Amino acid sequence: MAAWTTWSTAMERALYGEDGFYRRGERPAEHFRTSVHASPRFAQAVARLLAEVDAALGHPPRLDLVDVGAGSGRLLALVLAAAGPDLAPRLAPTAVEIAPRPDGVPGAVAWRSDPPASVTGLVIANEWLDNVPLDVVEQTPDGPRAVLVDPPTGAETLGGPPPGDALDWLARWWPLRAPGDRAEIGGPRCAAWADVVGRLERGVAIAIDYAHTREARPAYGTLTGYRDGATVPPVPDGSCDVTAHVALDACAAAGERAGATATLLTTQRAALRGLGLAGTRPPVELAHRDPRGYVAALCAAGEDAELTDPGGLGGFGWLAQAVGAPLPAQISTASP
Repeated sequence: MAAWTTWSTAMERALYGEDGFYRRGERPAEHFRTSVHASPRFAQAVARLLAEVDAALGHPPRLDLVDVGAGSGRLLALVLAAAGPDLAPRLAPTAVEIAPRPDGVPGAVAWRSDPPASVTGLVIANEWLDNVPLDVVEQTPDGPRAVLVDPPTGAETLGGPPPGDALDWLARWWPLRAPGDRAEIGGPRCAAWADVVGRLERGVAIAIDYAHTREARPAYGTLTGYRDGATVPPVPDGSCDVTAHVALDACAAAGERAGATATLLTTQRAALRGLGLAGTRPPVELAHRDPRGYVAALCAAGEDAELTDPGGLGGFGWLAQAVGAPLPAQISTASP
């Protein structure tokens, strides 16, 4: 007999319950390709971004670097290794992750389950918001109805109308038109992001994720699953990652209500190009003068190309919001 429940409840249990997918220490790189694991050049770009934030803040005695949804801690380890002698002694890297601390994470990295109460510096949330549980609704001739799921099988049925706050979010951010249209109610993601922005004393917070905007919401939603590098049905039984794309424009509005004084919505392609990942092939003449240098430059160009591919990682949305500081010029002036 099916045990129908809301998608948000099923996702919460499947991902973060006692034996949930992430609670038991599953690492994203084992199931899908992330920018952090695609190339160390992503971390190098984040290090450049951090340096610009540091300068904008006047080189404070302590500079926070917070990675929300840190996974293996690889991003923080790479940025820490890239920090110069003027920054490294002041840098306070913090991994926010519910899974246990893995072996090999540098001792300088603090490991905690929630973000610090106060942050002066840079917050990165790379592919975190897409795993914040949410509810799914479907339009019927009688209006929106909650979609209920049976966690062991992934089977679905329709329940009653969603609560008022979900209807309010739906009306503003994801209006449904035809019967059969679906939406993923992003209110919990907005609240999670507002909480992050609200912890900024001074600095910048950046969310990087699969994303869409009000002008181009997918008619049938984006809920999916990942396991062992393959896309699988989103069965919320704890055996796979369950994810949905993020309404980053709605999160931006929530961040502004939480105190953000500057906002930028762009793509990873534009942001990383602004941070120096041009993907330009080296001139052939370099192969004759410096064969090893040519090979290294060619590899870097290939890695840049993957990170900025508009049909892949480069198509991710970047939401940057600042409090008490300007947005980094390297990304705010980049052309999409």
